[in-house]
Amino acid sequence: MILPIVAYGHPVLRKVGEDITPDYPELKTLIANMWETMYASNGVGIAAPQVNKAIRLFVVDSEQIINNLEDDEKNDYPGDNGIKEVFINAHIVETGGDDWAYNEGCLSIPKVREDVNRPETVTLRYVNENFEPRQQTFTGVTARVILHEYDHIDGKLFIDHLKPLKRRMLKSKLDDISKGKIRVDYKMLFPK
Repeated sequence: MILPIVAYGHPVLRKVGEDITPDYPELKTLIANMWETMYASNGVGIAAPQVNKAIRLFVVDSEQIINNLEDDEKNDYPGDNGIKEVFINAHIVETGGDDWAYNEGCLSIPKVREDVNRPETVTLRYVNENFEPRQQTFTGVTARVILHEYDHIDGKLFIDHLKPLKRRMLKSKLDDISKGKIRVDYKMLFPK
């Protein structure tokens, strides 16, 4: 089932997500719905707060980015083949490499894109959908998508990484989103 995506201004986007246990109600259904919602809205990742759940869960499919790169662009991301993965109770172990800029957007903040600096690599400790423990290092675009989704489970948004002047320049767009004054081709849940 395609779920509505929470719009900028909704308080759930600013909550730090809670760790969950394997008996979290309807977890397999929630994960399936998150995948369906992400693909229906042309996303490459979606976090539980974006579907109105303040828990530490997100899904990422960076394979679709890597697979759509031109051959010469793939050289920009050595060692990044993309992933399709469920991340539960994720916690950053470390980040590394140089910060680099990339133009990011967010399903909860539609029609706003800005360059955001993030580290080249991230090492995460998490469990997968079967609650099997994992610790893995990700790089390139995959690391970026993971860090973007990780921000969501920590109550942060990509716009928080922008300089204050840039954020002030976006204020009217952000206000319009929070008031529901935006048209997108997916269902959104606006703040009350």
